[in-house]
Amino acid sequence: MRVLDASAFIRGYETNEETASVPRVREELNDESGYRFDALEGSGMLVHVPDEQSIDRVRRVASNTGDRGTLSETDVRLLAAALELGATLVTDDYAMQNVAGSLDVAVETIGREGISEERSWRFKCEGCGRVYDTDEGRCVVCGSDLSRMR
Repeated sequence: MRVLDASAFIRGYETNEETASVPRVREELNDESGYRFDALEGSGMLVHVPDEQSIDRVRRVASNTGDRGTLSETDVRLLAAALELGATLVTDDYAMQNVAGSLDVAVETIGREGISEERSWRFKCEGCGRVYDTDEGRCVVCGSDLSRMR
């Protein structure tokens, strides 16, 4: 089974495998790509709503890899759906690929080459230079913004 990100519909991805997606992907699509979603749903694509435990697990793993701040709620739900369904995630999003690797979720890319290595991110204060393992949003010492670093 393949779990399809919005990029699969935008790029006209085709497969003979069973497919699934999440309702939020449809909300991101318009015009022709939206019609592709509707057509696949009408021909049997599963529109899956992942449970809260899987969503929370994805968020925890994304926090550990440093990708939580770059993943949308749609991304989190797609990862959770792929995890629950034991499916391959079809996406070009690098942060999603990084988190999928930590979740042992297989990934298929469409228009771009996939990631070559998993990365862990840390966060550095732009003001005082303090380094954090997780994205705290702002530095607890001086209140400056944090920037992501390898």
